[in-house]
Amino acid sequence: MSAILQVRGLRKAYANGFEALKGVDLDIEEGEIIALLGPNGAGKTTLISTICGITTATSGNVTVGGHDIETDFRAARSMIGLVPQEINLEPFETVVNTVRFSRGLFGLPRKDKIVETVLRQLSLWDKKDNQVKELSGGMKRRVLIAKALAHEPRVLFLDEPTAGVDVELRKDMWDIVATLKQSGVTIILTTHYIEEAEAIADRVGVINKGELLLVEDKTALMARMGKKELAVQITAPIDTIPELLASYDLTLSENGKTLTYTYDTRAERTGITSLLSAMSEAGLQLSDVETRQSSLEEIFVGLVHDGKDAA
Repeated sequence: MSAILQVRGLRKAYANGFEALKGVDLDIEEGEIIALLGPNGAGKTTLISTICGITTATSGNVTVGGHDIETDFRAARSMIGLVPQEINLEPFETVVNTVRFSRGLFGLPRKDKIVETVLRQLSLWDKKDNQVKELSGGMKRRVLIAKALAHEPRVLFLDEPTAGVDVELRKDMWDIVATLKQSGVTIILTTHYIEEAEAIADRVGVINKGELLLVEDKTALMARMGKKELAVQITAPIDTIPELLASYDLTLSENGKTLTYTYDTRAERTGITSLLSAMSEAGLQLSDVETRQSSLEEIFVGLVHDGKDAA
């Protein structure tokens, strides 16, 4: 795969001195899904807006498919589809005309077959003659995606695509994103929902205070930074952790019947074997053992917290 989007030294500063982006570097491979995570005000929307030409960068450069977003704006913008956070649609227009109009904005000839394909892909074909105002919130979000796809872009930006929709609709959107990827579209999404990134992204980027803290393969990130917990349930409750087990990173549950051991998955030795032997030596009888991997949310919170501490 090759990078379809390249960002180099992208900086956005305002007259009052506030820096929304602080020298962001980013390569996005063709055909991948990358999720940008970050708290409110981290710079996610500013990054997308700058790449899409809505906001002007203070310095740095961006190319899409080899086209510079400033010196070759039309060619670069024609490769990009943008689905904004806000639902801003003409309420009295029909769905099909809304999508046709978006295609026309890029100077493309009318091709009803392409519009039909997009609407069918998003399960909107049976709503094509409905006025936008007649649609549910989830369907309106689908129309936004259809508008962004009408001119056949190769890169699609989704800015908080599932904000304000229920869990069932959110999962429907995940399926839509997976289908778009299969058709060859490169997808960059911002989200507050950690499980969204965990479910559909190939790579995860964490941004905070205008800085891109990391961009990494999701699975590799969880393996590298995630920790595992071993929960050992014992047959009889205890009040305190035995002295024989003091050297282990253990916590005792409130009911005194579960000892939780945290260990690093990257370590050459986990210490589990010696721990279980020490428990037996301490006279504890085990009734059950289970392991749990750190979630992407815990990793994200840790990264952002570390960044704040560093600041």
